[in-house]
Amino acid sequence: MRGKIVKGIAGFYYVHAAGTDEGKEISAADAARVEEGIYECKAKGIFRKDNRKPLVGDDVEMDILDEKEHLGNIRELLPRHSELIRPAVANVDQALVIFAIAQPQPNFNLLDRFLIMMQQQKLPCIICFNKQDIDSQDQCSRYQEIYENCGFQTISVSAVKRWNIDRLGELLKGKITTVAGPSGVGKSSIVNCLQSGIVMETGKISQKIQRGKHTTRHSELIAVGADTYILDTPGFSSLGLFDLEKEDLCGYFPEFAQYEKSCRFAGCVHISEPVCGVKKAVAEGRINKMRYDNYCLLYEELKNRRKF
Repeated sequence: MRGKIVKGIAGFYYVHAAGTDEGKEISAADAARVEEGIYECKAKGIFRKDNRKPLVGDDVEMDILDEKEHLGNIRELLPRHSELIRPAVANVDQALVIFAIAQPQPNFNLLDRFLIMMQQQKLPCIICFNKQDIDSQDQCSRYQEIYENCGFQTISVSAVKRWNIDRLGELLKGKITTVAGPSGVGKSSIVNCLQSGIVMETGKISQKIQRGKHTTRHSELIAVGADTYILDTPGFSSLGLFDLEKEDLCGYFPEFAQYEKSCRFAGCVHISEPVCGVKKAVAEGRINKMRYDNYCLLYEELKNRRKF
């Protein structure tokens, strides 16, 4: 049977069974097992010998050892189309960065950090502004315009009112999406809204994990539809701009690119140089000043960080 690793803990891998086996429809007996969802598996020793480690997000082939207890062995890792280092997960397709329109007010410096982190890992990114139901001053349209003009896809929703949740679900359909964002913005509420038809039984995982009393948080995939998963991970709570040189920062502000050809100096970093096309675009309102100010703050942070 084929499946996808949704959690890995202490040498055990929890595999969400797929609906097909080698491209063929599974039997009625197998279908019943699939509905129960989760198999606890060990990985074959040959993976260690070949220096291959199963990751959350991996598609695998497994042998069923005990149907009643949902136990199995992973016998093959299927090819990956992507692999993230931080967190270590496979086959992620895109990122969903969630911020609130209000309560709390969005911290755009923080949002820009998240966007840089996603670009560093080469993930397409959707910006989701939640709490549209309390947007009494219609700020969301302005926020969306700022970031859409920078080339990012945006959507506004209300988890409380379930506004635009179906449209958000369509953007996630058939993909593995990692979710990022600060606390208090409604990430859990949005994920709960998306799970109106729960595919996998997370309770089975929770019960099995509890026996080991693990307290460390681990990356976990949550199924929200057929072949559609959300990655819940602690890995994106870090806000450091890892492995980034200050001279490369401007490359993560895509709205700068069209104006850089007007800069007098090659390698202009758009801070103190004269005759800078980017600074001129900011002064004329063609580049959002808030975004540029955040760029300057992040540049100084990278410039002043300690070298070890």
